[in-house]
Amino acid sequence: MEEKEKEKAEDIRWVRTHCARMDHGGCTLLVGVRGNRIVKVKGDPDGFLNGGYVCPKGIISPDRLTHPGRLRAPLKRTGARGEGRWAEISWEEALEETAGALKRIRESHGARAVAFGVGMPKGLEHFVLIRLANLFGSPNVVASQDVCHAPREITGVHTCGFYPVADFHRKSALAVLWGSNMTSTNEEGEICSLLLKQLKEGTELIVLDPRKTELAAKAKLWLPLRPGTDHALALAFLNVIIGEERYDREFVEKWTHGFEDLREHVRQYTPEKMAAVTWVPADRIREAARLYAASKPAVIQWGNPIEHNVHAFDAARALICLMAVSGNLAVPGGNVEAVDPKIMGLGEFVRADLIPDKRKEMISARYGIIPRLMTVSPAYFRKAVLEDVPYPVRGFYSMCSNAMMSYADSRLTFEALKKLDFIAVADLFMTPTAAMADIVLPVASQFEFDDIGHYGIGHGYVLARPKVVDPPEGCWPDMKIMNELGKRVSPPELWHDDYRRFLDDLLKPGGLTYEQFAEKGWLKGPDRFRAYETKGFRTPTGKVELRLSVAEKFRLKPLPEFTGLPEEEDPRFPLVLTTGKSRYYLHSSYRWLDRLRKLRPRPRVEIHPETAARHGIADGDEVVIETKYGSITQHAGITDTVDRRTVIASCGWWFPEAPADTQYGWRESNFNMLTSAERLGKEYGTPNIRALGCRIRKAAS
Repeated sequence: MEEKEKEKAEDIRWVRTHCARMDHGGCTLLVGVRGNRIVKVKGDPDGFLNGGYVCPKGIISPDRLTHPGRLRAPLKRTGARGEGRWAEISWEEALEETAGALKRIRESHGARAVAFGVGMPKGLEHFVLIRLANLFGSPNVVASQDVCHAPREITGVHTCGFYPVADFHRKSALAVLWGSNMTSTNEEGEICSLLLKQLKEGTELIVLDPRKTELAAKAKLWLPLRPGTDHALALAFLNVIIGEERYDREFVEKWTHGFEDLREHVRQYTPEKMAAVTWVPADRIREAARLYAASKPAVIQWGNPIEHNVHAFDAARALICLMAVSGNLAVPGGNVEAVDPKIMGLGEFVRADLIPDKRKEMISARYGIIPRLMTVSPAYFRKAVLEDVPYPVRGFYSMCSNAMMSYADSRLTFEALKKLDFIAVADLFMTPTAAMADIVLPVASQFEFDDIGHYGIGHGYVLARPKVVDPPEGCWPDMKIMNELGKRVSPPELWHDDYRRFLDDLLKPGGLTYEQFAEKGWLKGPDRFRAYETKGFRTPTGKVELRLSVAEKFRLKPLPEFTGLPEEEDPRFPLVLTTGKSRYYLHSSYRWLDRLRKLRPRPRVEIHPETAARHGIADGDEVVIETKYGSITQHAGITDTVDRRTVIASCGWWFPEAPADTQYGWRESNFNMLTSAERLGKEYGTPNIRALGCRIRKAAS
């Protein structure tokens, strides 16, 4: 037996790559291969971001490649839209059908009548899609940026000239997790292992989260704030730090603009007033603010939830002001400016030069969104489809996205998809969104093609994702699909004979081939701490703009403010509803992987024991969750880690086992049946997808 086991072990070929498409990616993996099949995945102890860590999704990720339900040939709709009737066609037919439909729409309504949709950035294909849109002539790339990344990144660019990234590679005296549950999500490559190592070495921790997470249990301070009040709490921190003269006087006097205005402005946001809003006791607010101000350096890892309501801009602005006045901006172990290595710039890669009027022509231009946001909010996209405002949109090409589940108000998305003249969806598996398409294109998944990760995310590094195994014959990488489609809808000389040349294009400024890059594993830009001392900040004033100097010009708020909750309280819906990402899934993805589904088989709504008892609900019961916009059912998870006034539902749930003509049960437990796109934040077009009033009841048996 030992000899046979030894032979099996020797038969394994190990490939080093980086995880992707299970979350934002970033963990260096050692992938064991026998023949053309992955037999094992483990974390690389020398990993730049993970140091050997790997999550359950990463370990199970090869199951995507061999799943019997995986799409393996292009499909053409044969029945009514959404009916679930398909015919297999060749790749040549699929590309010609798609190109022909898109060109016909362009001829009838103009290029801007075709929108190109993408979900969370997965790899280089995200930017090939933007290139495809630009070369086609459409200014409309529809993305999730309104609720993911852009409010932090672009607000940072306007406030201090860069996106303030949490620096976990250097020692911090204090880490603040503001709406970031790193042991579950590893958001944007901020892998929890780096933080856990610091905690073992004495770094103190503050956690601000409605739920008592694993890390909250380890924190020196846990602030269980009311969902949707991040901006109120950050303003209360500023009230304490500035009012008690705990700010970094030297930095503030020399390197900030509008400090006196901010000082006067935050006087109104006392801990006592904000305690009533945030549910965090005033003495706890003071203790946390003082600890943050006193810790040098301190780092804030701000999570995606702060971007999930109409006050995203205020929350991001207040937190950057907090970083600045405390002297924790652009210093090692604080929130830093990440500089890219020598790689091709985004504008050159996507050929932004070929669509110079994009900002004026994109759907969002009508709504006066913040400058530098170059993607279209889903709310505005659907308005263009359903109401022809500001002009008609008739076609949609979508990849790496499940719009039916991920856009606020899924009913609106369903109606928009029904109205479109043509839809093409590229995906790994049949989803509720793919079920509404005219053409479905089967993609290769991670491990099956060469890729580069973290390009364009603003963290100052790129990661090699070399191919490990070959894809099924009928499955193409998204980059290849778009490269071949691009030749059919735009000048073919602007595309490559082989899509893999995009990888070399990106690396050429650094003098590397893709093979050389894969051998290195990653590239990181230079560290530039306190660069402002010689160059100033890249803002109109050359300083951190606590008060925005361009506020009047762009019709923005000059100072962050709290004007009320994301939604007015309604006594008919007395509980506060929010949601949380699962460590076992990526948004709406992978409910069809058996080993992950066994870990979380049903959509779970977390309810405090007292709240559950008051409603006659026991653990595991089916529960109706209702807002003024709609209702769904999920299964009760009774836990004292949530506030009595809060309900935390699961997001992204659909049922691959459900009938195809129901689009796989997208209505039953989908969190976005409870949300609305009626009210949007002006700056980013962000809807309220958290902090909603709700009520619950036990479902009828």
